Amino acid sequence: MTSSSASAAVLKAEARLFAREPGFLFWITAFPTVLMTILGLVPAFREVSDDLGGRRLIDLYTQVAVLLALIFAGLQTMPPVLTGYRERGILRRMSTTPVRPGSLLAAQLLVHGAVALCAAVLPITVGRIAFGVPLPRSPAGYASALLLATASALALGAAVCAMSRTQKAAGAIGSAVVFPTMFTAGVWLPVPSMPDTLAQIVGFTPFGAAAEALGSAATGSWPAWDTFAVMAVWTLLLTAASARWFRWE
Repeated sequence: MTSSSASAAVLKAEARLFAREPGFLFWITAFPTVLMTILGLVPAFREVSDDLGGRRLIDLYTQVAVLLALIFAGLQTMPPVLTGYRERGILRRMSTTPVRPGSLLAAQLLVHGAVALCAAVLPITVGRIAFGVPLPRSPAGYASALLLATASALALGAAVCAMSRTQKAAGAIGSAVVFPTMFTAGVWLPVPSMPDTLAQIVGFTPFGAAAEALGSAATGSWPAWDTFAVMAVWTLLLTAASARWFRWE
């Protein structure tokens, strides 16, 4: 078996295993859209606000739901899986086979990244059909911001995995990191509604920058380059930290 065919087999197997985890699928694909739908049923969330530039809260929370899918994929589902493989010695045993451990890591990143991107389409679709949320007016800018945000989420998840010695630790650390990232993504208070000083601080975080970038693209503007730079820097730093700290056994 060649290395490429082995990697393809691992990717196929990991995709099948992921599909058998209803809990993972719920948190990534269903929960963000369900939360957005519940909020959209509140009349106040469907009222146009001058303070939001003529937008509605449900318009903002559609982008929040997109980011939630990325957060759950990167922090809630991927770290426990990878740490569990390492804890059970699977990565160590794979190092003696044609299927290298790196193939398994790459497969996990690809599977979670693909599922997160697919899940991001769901709140956009439901928001458009159920609440008349406009589709992103700058599709290229939106797609670019979404890809960078996905990379940031996976890099953060990889860092959590690198810091965690056990599967339980990965779940605990991931859960602890989820709440601040949810805040910066705008779950409790959308970034455009934050006070200026707080919004500026949040803008230096990966999901705060992602929220700003997606919001700009949604209204038809190309996202500011500094939001791209923030996400790219965080992705590079977290990836470098993960590579340095990660242990195969």
